[in-house]
Amino acid sequence: MHWPVVCENREGGGAAAGGRGGRSMPPPFRIAVLGAQGVGKTAIVQRFLHDDYSEAPTPATSHARRVHLSAAVLNGHVHDLQITDYPAITSFPGNSMQEWTDTCCRGIRSAHVYILVYDICCFDSFEYIKTMRQQILETRVLGTGDMPILVVGNKRDLQRGRVIPRHNMSDLVRKNWKCGYVECSAKFNWHVLLLFGEALRSVGCARCKHVHATIRFQRALRNERCALM
Repeated sequence: MHWPVVCENREGGGAAAGGRGGRSMPPPFRIAVLGAQGVGKTAIVQRFLHDDYSEAPTPATSHARRVHLSAAVLNGHVHDLQITDYPAITSFPGNSMQEWTDTCCRGIRSAHVYILVYDICCFDSFEYIKTMRQQILETRVLGTGDMPILVVGNKRDLQRGRVIPRHNMSDLVRKNWKCGYVECSAKFNWHVLLLFGEALRSVGCARCKHVHATIRFQRALRNERCALM
């Protein structure tokens, strides 16, 4: 399914939460993007926010997390988005003390949905998200429901180098893990909007649950607010 989409990148994200036109707004959706080094996490986020792609890899020495503020229109209602692009962390923090001791992990345990990205041509990157998913499930509890996790196979444009058949991966993730699964290509902007739409649906917002819910992202009306932390 495709949505008419583009993303609004705003300055002063906190002020927006107070309301537009005097109306109060729901709290922002917090989206955490995780994956091993080199899988294309940052490329996916940049493609979504700016419709931009760069071949230059993120420096391996970069340990800062990047927090992006954006917005989505879900069935006519505006919701703030907080998308955090995390570096490749060694393990998911088991408690709040560990989370705040390691600066690159701050805010990770309060995410509403996790996007776990792997490279379809790299088996080790899949093992990374497999471990990360297990650690998330072991250390986080979200009421009585399931923790929303979306598994994303990036670099679909390199299909010939795939290490695990798509059908096998989809069955494992959807049937065994009970998670959403999307493949995309940040380079060619294929299914990038789809994956963020699926991520929002998985949060379980009442306005997103309906199969035919309209999801609209509005892009680049003002400069995006991004903080390196």
